[in-house]
Amino acid sequence: VCIGLNWGAIKKAVLFNLFKQTVAVDLDGSVTMYDESRQILETVYYRKLRSKDGAISHSGDDRDGDIYGDDGLDNEVIEVKLTQVNPKVKYIVFYLNSYNGQDFADIPYSKIRIFEGSAKRVDSVFATFNLSAEEAFRGNVSMVLGKLVRNGTNWEFTAIGEATPTKNIDETILYIQNNYLN
Repeated sequence: VCIGLNWGAIKKAVLFNLFKQTVAVDLDGSVTMYDESRQILETVYYRKLRSKDGAISHSGDDRDGDIYGDDGLDNEVIEVKLTQVNPKVKYIVFYLNSYNGQDFADIPYSKIRIFEGSAKRVDSVFATFNLSAEEAFRGNVSMVLGKLVRNGTNWEFTAIGEATPTKNIDETILYIQNNYLN
């Protein structure tokens, strides 16, 4: 299972609205694993690209987004090999933070897709979301995308797509721990 993230750069009006300036956007896709008692086991993000068990990998930090326009490609991909996930993991939660605190409402598009395949190959798409298009995200810089919950040997994915009042990865991890694990 993969989570692909694609986003655009902000176009700002400058010099009495005569010109447009392109401003890069640095969104960070991350994933945190929790055990059955909701304790944090591990986080995979731009500073730690692989889980200890090797089941989760991150493609790396994209600090610009689609600065030249929508190329239709994912800027960051998080890949999860479900059969290799540490047996202690009950919840795997995916979330997004704006590193520079840029409001989601200012970003022309931030698209999320959940698909089967790999970082380099899409076999089938389960769901897609265009998050910046939603008025509900105005004033926010973090959001929870979705979660995988282990049920025996099976995993169930739940799309969430909700903005959070958090400002960075550490705050988002704790917010998820207190609000999205049931």
